[in-house]
Amino acid sequence: MSLGRRELLAAGAAASVTGALPWRSARAQAANTLKIGVLNDQSGLYRDLSGPGSTACVRQAVQEFGSRGFQVEVVQADHQNKPDVGSTIARQWFDRDGVDVILDVPTSSVALAVAGIAREKNKVYLNSGAASSDLTGAQCSPNTIHWTYDTWMLARSTGGAMVRAGGDSWFFITADYAFGHALERDTANFVRQQGGRVLGQVRTPFPGTTDFSSFLVQAQASRAKVIGLANAGGDTINSIKQAAEFGLTRRGVKLAGLLVFITDVQSLGLQTAQGLVLTETFYWDLNDRTRGFTQRVQQHFAGGAKPSMVQAGCYSAALHYLKAAADLGAAAAKADGAATVARMKAMPTEDDAFGAGSIRADGRKIHPAYLFEVKAPGESRGAWDYYKLLQTVPAEEAFRPLNEGGCPLVRS
Repeated sequence: MSLGRRELLAAGAAASVTGALPWRSARAQAANTLKIGVLNDQSGLYRDLSGPGSTACVRQAVQEFGSRGFQVEVVQADHQNKPDVGSTIARQWFDRDGVDVILDVPTSSVALAVAGIAREKNKVYLNSGAASSDLTGAQCSPNTIHWTYDTWMLARSTGGAMVRAGGDSWFFITADYAFGHALERDTANFVRQQGGRVLGQVRTPFPGTTDFSSFLVQAQASRAKVIGLANAGGDTINSIKQAAEFGLTRRGVKLAGLLVFITDVQSLGLQTAQGLVLTETFYWDLNDRTRGFTQRVQQHFAGGAKPSMVQAGCYSAALHYLKAAADLGAAAAKADGAATVARMKAMPTEDDAFGAGSIRADGRKIHPAYLFEVKAPGESRGAWDYYKLLQTVPAEEAFRPLNEGGCPLVRS
């Protein structure tokens, strides 16, 4: 594999945000220093929902955890949504730079590659940004925890709600990589189980697609009642904007944004996004604890922005990892990633972003999911006041049943 100049620069950009010299500190770091690597999209279509905000949330977790007999160092890098770039950085971090745990990793194709490397190197991988439910299914790993959300949860909540509301015929516009395929698959299964029909689908190149007009024309021609957007970030924003320009919603077609983040709503504006039904596991204004967490971390966000559920997941995952490392001992946590993940599974989770929760044998972090509707402009009290809560899905119902995922770690 040969990497271009931009990819090599991205790999080299995995420098410590605490100011350490990466070439020297990785081999010379003290045995009681844990090193967390935040690997995500720092410059592309997932930057706003992940990117520097995820790093800020990890640093907030480190600050709140405090000093408990060991030091914590945080590094970050841009995987550019490319599996080869992400894999190169992950191997460099584990082999050369002394990273003990990788966090975030939106883009499911990159996430699945990093999960394999973490298992090979016996390190810890805590996924917040990627969605593929395969991470806790056939490709589950004793070294991986899938933290924030997944395609099965999104399909059950958003897809199920749309079918119950009368959307019984679907056409999918799907990002052509692991995430899009998994989200289409899981949603289509729920549609069919509830008596609905899938009339067709079209796969859009990823990354790099900005013009969705021809795909929307195909969806409209199918006469489906619902166009399912199995994409995310900038792709979702462009799809919704262009659908509005074509007047699809005025003609009675429903758009199902199967993965919509609050940062997407911010980009779309309430005039365009109003009425969208979506599912998230974190919302900054959900309760006193989420508001408290947001207030603490918001100093690191420009322009009054609020954290996305991916960024909040990075905070939650990092905090629980540090608690488990303290319980296990820093030296033991560094030496054995699988043992550290096992200790994390054995301990209940608790933080201001997600409240109380747990981690299953397949690596699935369990907490409630929330079905929201985007407010109309006249209903909003101000900036980032965007959601109305429609339904809370209890933690025990929000994610795929443990015995249905096909994870080899689950004993029947």
